Amino acid sequence: MNDIKLALLGSPGAGKSDSLYHKRLSIDGRQLNLEVFDPCSQSSGARCILEEPVDWADGFVVVYNISDRTSFINAKNILRQIREARVDNCKGETEVPVCLVGNKQDLCHARQVCEDEGRCLAQENRCHFQEVSAAESYQDIANLFTQLIRQVMEHLKYRADRRRYSGSKSMAKLINNVFGKRRKSV
Repeated sequence: MNDIKLALLGSPGAGKSDSLYHKRLSIDGRQLNLEVFDPCSQSSGARCILEEPVDWADGFVVVYNISDRTSFINAKNILRQIREARVDNCKGETEVPVCLVGNKQDLCHARQVCEDEGRCLAQENRCHFQEVSAAESYQDIANLFTQLIRQVMEHLKYRADRRRYSGSKSMAKLINNVFGKRRKSV
């Protein structure tokens, strides 16, 4: 059984859930333990992302409220912090699955952030983008999480394959050094 850990980040009031949730689910025939952590629910500061969830998480959902420009600016800062923290703490591995979500699409009459701005920010950060209304469409949210979980599973498989390959390459060098041809000393 695989464990998938997602961090849900964004400004308070952007439409996120709170705290830590555990769920057992099946995606594409694979049984998973899903953990979703919202570290911002315990902090009132704009810089709510901590180094711990950046190291802990396999993927990120960064949420902003389309009717609140400040939450969009915070989302932009969070995406930057994810990149910086991953470079500093994860040996330069910045390619981690991230989804930027513009929430509260049902409040489009009060929109302060146009959809193109969200799409451009997602392209700059090489992440998936979607606008949703968590209040109106459970299915959109479920699909978004399913898509992100699939990306995380692919990413974890890629990392494991890469480690296995580089480990076997290193082992081959070690064996060659121990048992391989030796130079004659003169």
